[in-house]
Amino acid sequence: MSDLEENKSPEALSTSSKAAKIGAHFLAPITTSYTDLLMLFCCYISGLVDSTIYNAYGTFVSMQTGNTIFVGLGGSQTRSTKPYGWAKSLFSIFCFFLGCLFWSRFSRFLGPLQRRTLVLSYFLQSLMMVLAASLSQAGVVDGHLTSVPNDIQWIQAIPVALLSFQAAGQLAGSRALNLNEIPTVVVTSMIYDFASDPAILQSWGKNVKRNRRGFGFLGILAGAICGGWINHGTQRMEGALWLASSIKLLITISLAVWPSQEQQVPKLT
Repeated sequence: MSDLEENKSPEALSTSSKAAKIGAHFLAPITTSYTDLLMLFCCYISGLVDSTIYNAYGTFVSMQTGNTIFVGLGGSQTRSTKPYGWAKSLFSIFCFFLGCLFWSRFSRFLGPLQRRTLVLSYFLQSLMMVLAASLSQAGVVDGHLTSVPNDIQWIQAIPVALLSFQAAGQLAGSRALNLNEIPTVVVTSMIYDFASDPAILQSWGKNVKRNRRGFGFLGILAGAICGGWINHGTQRMEGALWLASSIKLLITISLAVWPSQEQQVPKLT
């Protein structure tokens, strides 16, 4: 033991030891066992948020295939009741693209499976969702769902930007956890992979990827249905966004205490 360590009080040594343990805890890679459950909750979030933002602004923040169609329709229609509706969809695609650039590099820079990477990523995503809900709650942006504005209102683009950017983080998370069969933000590939699986009729325990795809689709569908119910009941968008934010914060907390690769989760029997 060095002279410096000998001069430290027991309390200081204890504090230093705890800090080292916390640092090691967040630097450790987590085990991917059962993380598919977290990604299925992300599927639910995508359906919940997309149904809400579509009702509010006539665009999506996760399903960029739909936005691409909206952009194409906007470019082909010379007479439209929403002449700038395509611009909101194009803006969402652009923000999602920026999110893909950011989250993919963020994950590679810090280490995709390190606890600090996943916790910080999902915490930042949660903050973006909280900010979007707060802007609607405070009246900074119009949170009423009674009608989609006929003209573009760029103040309404703030929630679209935040939610599109954070949605890319979910996709980066599923890739980091090697759960490509649950992309969380799109159903087209899940439906194809589910249907084309040569082992589609295997028993429940023998085809985990098929099970994940099926539940991923149902998660997005359930989120969209719940979003519709909430929107119908409140006629505002922040209720669904608060719910989605809460779920994502719970995912963040779960990742903070998730077992590391040295602490393998016991298999269910």
